[in-house]
Amino acid sequence: MAVRPYWKGYLKLSLVTCPVQMMPATTDSEKVRFHTLNRGTNNRVVSHYVDSVTGDEVAEDDEVKGYQQGEDDYVMLEDEELENVALESTRTIDIEVFAPRDSIEWIWLEAPYYLSPNDPVGQEAFAVIQGAMAAEDMVGISRLVIGRRERAVMLIPRGKGIVVWTLRYGDEVRDEDEFFRGIDKASGGAEAVPLIQQFIKKNTRHWDGSLVGDPVQDKLLDIIQSKRKKSKRVSRAKATEAEPKPTNVVSIMDALRRSLKSEGGSPKRRSS
Repeated sequence: MAVRPYWKGYLKLSLVTCPVQMMPATTDSEKVRFHTLNRGTNNRVVSHYVDSVTGDEVAEDDEVKGYQQGEDDYVMLEDEELENVALESTRTIDIEVFAPRDSIEWIWLEAPYYLSPNDPVGQEAFAVIQGAMAAEDMVGISRLVIGRRERAVMLIPRGKGIVVWTLRYGDEVRDEDEFFRGIDKASGGAEAVPLIQQFIKKNTRHWDGSLVGDPVQDKLLDIIQSKRKKSKRVSRAKATEAEPKPTNVVSIMDALRRSLKSEGGSPKRRSS
């Protein structure tokens, strides 16, 4: 199945502009997903928004975004007001700042997307921008509106394309000193360090996607497959139980035919 673009717009660097499309670089569509069912009816359970005080269901048209400024005190914002906040970065990734590739730590990275040309006419401009960043081993820093929020993004050349990483906001990354301050460096156990180093060397492998397999996912699939097989066996057993009825009918007809044949033919009609 073809993946639909998550975002379409323009990539801009100075006077060079080209149409591009962005698609998620990762997926969880292969994960086992469950629906909540009514055990009694086997029907799916659906959820609805209800008023937290009255308990009444809230119609979609009555749903509105609210910013809490105090207890039971909210500032309501309509969809039109939220849409009016949209910035130029809604449609354009304008690269104005560059940084060394290794200067941004992994902790700032949030979600990756593949960026590629969206029009054959723009492929040359895209290749020029991508190639220049790759040659200088630089990443581009820009801003992009995703989900009504303007996010800082980092553009990294990869292969023939570009990976766009959304970056976390400054207040989303906690200060590591708050958690590591009380940790002391190894002193008494220093003699164990060489042993650990040997263990690390012995178990070092080149990176491969199989290193991060999901054993829980595999076990769930095994359980599901097992239940499917049991369900098929039950279905076949029920079908086998249902077969004797038509078989009996056929046997009776055969018995009648044999009976008529033994009496010398079909029964004669009575004369009136």
